[in-house]
Amino acid sequence: MATEDRLNGRQLHIEDYLRVIPAEQGKETGVPDYRRIADDDSISRYFQPDNLLEIILRADNLNKAYLKVKKNKGKGGIDGMQVDELLPYLRENQSGLVRQLREGKYKPNPVRRVEIPKEEKGKVRKLGIPTVVDRVIQQAIAQELMPIYEKQFSDNSFGFRPGRGCHDALRKCLRLADEGYVYVVSMDLASYFDTVNHSRLIEVLSRTVRDGRVISLIHKYLNAGVMEDGGFHATEEGVPQGGPLSPLLGNVMLNELDKELERRGHKFVRYADDCMIFCKSRKSAERTLENIVPFITGKLFLKVNLQKTTVAHISRVKYLGYGFYRFKGKCRLRLHPKSKAKMQKKLRELTYRGNRWSNPEREQKLRDYVRGWMNYFRYADMRALMAKTDEWLRRRIRAVYWKQWKRVRTRYRIFRALHLEEWRVHELANCRKGTWRAAQMLRSVLTNKILEKLGYPSMLSQYLKVAENL
Repeated sequence: MATEDRLNGRQLHIEDYLRVIPAEQGKETGVPDYRRIADDDSISRYFQPDNLLEIILRADNLNKAYLKVKKNKGKGGIDGMQVDELLPYLRENQSGLVRQLREGKYKPNPVRRVEIPKEEKGKVRKLGIPTVVDRVIQQAIAQELMPIYEKQFSDNSFGFRPGRGCHDALRKCLRLADEGYVYVVSMDLASYFDTVNHSRLIEVLSRTVRDGRVISLIHKYLNAGVMEDGGFHATEEGVPQGGPLSPLLGNVMLNELDKELERRGHKFVRYADDCMIFCKSRKSAERTLENIVPFITGKLFLKVNLQKTTVAHISRVKYLGYGFYRFKGKCRLRLHPKSKAKMQKKLRELTYRGNRWSNPEREQKLRDYVRGWMNYFRYADMRALMAKTDEWLRRRIRAVYWKQWKRVRTRYRIFRALHLEEWRVHELANCRKGTWRAAQMLRSVLTNKILEKLGYPSMLSQYLKVAENL
């Protein structure tokens, strides 16, 4: 349904959202400071548990949710509204949305389906993009539920939790391996977010969330449906990835698995739906897999991809893009071959000679990618690999310039500007070798220092700046 048809039914109190503007400018806001009443950082004890919806709909919580959605940006949903249009919309429509939420009459919009290619050829990850208004509401719900569930979540869970991340999960893996747990069950849940059982999830949520209006609202989001291929498709199972609430709901469901593994005394690490169970022998790992699968399928109603779920020595598994190896009696991290291939593929795309980018644009894209990639993989031991990758990357960059200098007179002009000897200028300008061979000859012309001055990144230099294990 179009946004224009529902303007009067999707409104917040104007006095609440007028406070958003000074908050964006870093000024004081008129949001009530509940801590002055409580004299501590906790305010939820002043509300009854069955009034959780009132806590979610507090002005300061909604303002915080709006700012978070605005910061994350992202594309709009099926109604076409973009993040930049959100604040004017909330200003102009003052009363309906909060009232509908309180009365249980609010109906979320279906999500917009977006497909992201996976590493496996021909496979995609399906995302569901909610409308920006629904994102604000979901974010407000998540902000209040997260502190509640953080007290329940396992210390072995690291995905989508405040103060925890991939690197924390990897460090826990190293500690367990050094303690002798070197055989792992690498668990693969088939299309986890698309197969979550709604009834089971609602049952788990209801144990903690005692406000039936919040449970009902979450259930409506689960059943909101998907707009795909020009038509509406109902969602009878699954938690659509792409909304602020989805990561939390995914963790709530898999927390049941965490509790069961802890009850059985297993050592494990879980990041979202990527779970590794650590054992001291292969036979123990095989027995663990055989015993845990019935719980996952029979109690959680999830599907285990037995073809991808493996039992192996830790040196033969991939986890969060990293591989493992042993050096001087300690388990260490390396770049997994699949992650290496993915990185090289991306660098090829960024240095493809036919993409019609300007040189400054290509330089910026390379810098951004190398910086982000290196910050994630900084724990891997890969100094020699980065030096080798640098040579290959620079040769591809020189090939780009060689193709740009396709006219002989252009080459003469550039080589003379670089103060080469005349015989060398004549030799290079009239070179008839292929592009890749000519790029190698340019090493003495477009030196590493020149490429660095032009703004091109060095994989090795960046690695030496951020590496944690040198």
